[in-house]
Amino acid sequence: MTVQTKQMLRVGIGGFGAIGRAVAARLDEGIAGLSLAAVSARDVAKAERNMADFSHSVPVVALGELAGLADVVVECAPAAVFADVADAAVNAGRIFVPSSVGCLLSRMDLIERAEETGARIVIPTGALIALDTVRAAAEGTIHSVTMVTRKPPGGLKGAPYLIENDINIEGLSEALKVFDGTARGGAKGFPANLNVAAALSLAGIGPDETKLQIWADPGVTRNTHTINVDADSARLTMTIENIPSEENPRTGKITPLSVIAALRGLVSTLKVGT
Repeated sequence: MTVQTKQMLRVGIGGFGAIGRAVAARLDEGIAGLSLAAVSARDVAKAERNMADFSHSVPVVALGELAGLADVVVECAPAAVFADVADAAVNAGRIFVPSSVGCLLSRMDLIERAEETGARIVIPTGALIALDTVRAAAEGTIHSVTMVTRKPPGGLKGAPYLIENDINIEGLSEALKVFDGTARGGAKGFPANLNVAAALSLAGIGPDETKLQIWADPGVTRNTHTINVDADSARLTMTIENIPSEENPRTGKITPLSVIAALRGLVSTLKVGT
């Protein structure tokens, strides 16, 4: 019997902040079937310093160059440069793993383009619980999906929606509801905060039907998401409390771990979950 050798997938990391560095470091430590091929960062010298203790040195390149060096392109960059990573990866027919899932809601043309080029878009579960269950329920009929997010005020600071609507969250003594609308509106108004709502909407009934509330809550120390799903197959209530990253309170510590798990799923012999 002939034993087939698995092909090693080369991974490029677009963005070298809290998420990108954590993913790159784990790849450098070694994951069977995956290798770190390149990273991208605005500050090349800083990125090189942050990789000083890596076992393998890789080039630091422009965002658009990653697709030419990698089979899998992981986007961990600011929302403003999402297109620089996404367009190059999809046009080149790569596997594209976005962390800024909210940006995908305004770039659904990437899905059509991926069908033409042979690219795949793989969305990690991120900071959300039971995304597999919602995807399963969507194979039947989902009647409603609502999500309530509570974050420490500092984790929402600088969000475009707060600035545009002159909402002050400084010095709060009690929880303040700062948004009540849809996942699409939340992803647009809070691009650094609500990728979880975007992922939930894509797994379920879409960004315009998924209802979302956002609270700035000085009484919580963790980013908390409560999801309620009413479907013909099940009724679900799920709550997750994510520990914020020390470096970036807008991001949960579990987010880079979710990206790593998604990458493992691309090459694992046993894959748990849909």
